[in-house]
Amino acid sequence: MTEDTKTWLTPAAHQKLVEELEYLTTEGRNEVTKRIAEARDHGDLRENAEYDTAKNDQGLMEARIRQIKATLDNAEIREAANDGTVDVGSVVTCVDEDGDEMEFFVAPPENKVAGMLLASPSSPLGGALMGAKPGDKVSYEAPGGKFTYEVKAIRPYEG
Repeated sequence: MTEDTKTWLTPAAHQKLVEELEYLTTEGRNEVTKRIAEARDHGDLRENAEYDTAKNDQGLMEARIRQIKATLDNAEIREAANDGTVDVGSVVTCVDEDGDEMEFFVAPPENKVAGMLLASPSSPLGGALMGAKPGDKVSYEAPGGKFTYEVKAIRPYEG
């Protein structure tokens, strides 16, 4: 497995995924199994919306379990670097062309933190920020046009 295929996770994001996986593979499966059994007891499965919904929910849950397992199997769990450049795990303070200041957490979506704007390294903004230093101006193209930000400050995420 190459470094490029690894998914960077903070220790907190890793723990959250481990806990979600534990819940889904135990209580989650038990709950959906009970819902399916109860719906079966209501009669004809061909016209049983409860049964269809429970089976659909089971399929979605099993897909989420596979997704979490794949992420955890390919995870690189580490704290953010602090070398003065934007890297995965950096919290970047930027100023847009209108003078508005914003803070972005540069990390894959699995690391989303409530209350923080996320800029995935694979997104146009996140990709433009990667490697930038305070004082650098970065631009990127998006469906809404071309956007430019000035990097004001960088700090490692601590969470």
